[in-house]
Amino acid sequence: MNLAGKTLFMSGGSRGIGLAIALRAARDGANIVIAAKTANPDPRLEGTVHTAAAAVEAAGGKALALVVDIRDEERVKGAVARAIEVFGGIDILVNNASAIRLTGTLDMPVKRYDLMHGVNGRGTFVCAQACLPHLLNSPNPHILTLSPPLVTDPKWFKDFPAYTIAKYTMRLFTLALAGEFREHGVAVNSLWPRTAIATAAVRNEIGGADMIAACRKPEIVADAAHYILTRPSRECSGNFFLDDEVLLAAGVREFSQYDVKAGVAFQADFFVEALPGMLRADNMVKAMPGS
Repeated sequence: MNLAGKTLFMSGGSRGIGLAIALRAARDGANIVIAAKTANPDPRLEGTVHTAAAAVEAAGGKALALVVDIRDEERVKGAVARAIEVFGGIDILVNNASAIRLTGTLDMPVKRYDLMHGVNGRGTFVCAQACLPHLLNSPNPHILTLSPPLVTDPKWFKDFPAYTIAKYTMRLFTLALAGEFREHGVAVNSLWPRTAIATAAVRNEIGGADMIAACRKPEIVADAAHYILTRPSRECSGNFFLDDEVLLAAGVREFSQYDVKAGVAFQADFFVEALPGMLRADNMVKAMPGS
């Protein structure tokens, strides 16, 4: 099974993991709705909805670029309506958009707290609510959310509680929607990288170029997402996947193509225990500006 002719509604997607997922689907000939905020170039953030759409078209897909703040219910409803008008349906929702600020409680501006919970929590719900009536008409409907495994170790809360709670809200939606729509055949899953991924968030919020060297490329998450999204929806729901475990299950044994820099110890991502030879996630906390 591939994604030829399928329509993906992607929150975010101007860059990073979301764009990589979009491009992987585009190579199958999928239709990609890029619902993201970045309309104009920003020196700190590579890509816009328009450059992402051009990349999707170049990769073999069809693109619809929509400037959308996913916290805005009416804008999301309008984006979904436009997607239906252009492509005739929605088969897949990818909840990729996320806001991040890695600080403790006393240093967290309430405005930034509201942004994280607005994008990560409200935005995920608003997109799901708007897309689900159309997903229910798809022969193989999927919702895939970029959120971490279900772990409750206190160490993941103590350094950046507001961000952790916001990301955990996304994964709680996976549990809730998987249960609510299981009998309707809608697959609802979460996917998270084993290692840190070379994205603007890592470069700008955490450790700059040195941290990027210890990352894997976004394509590892994209390939894992592709494998999940091509599974029969009634057989694959309610899971919290790690990217490398998905690819191992798919038969992948060579991972060097995902390395940013060969021979460097990988940085384990937040909410994931480091495998032997990996740098622990608390190394990222130490690398953050001001630490």
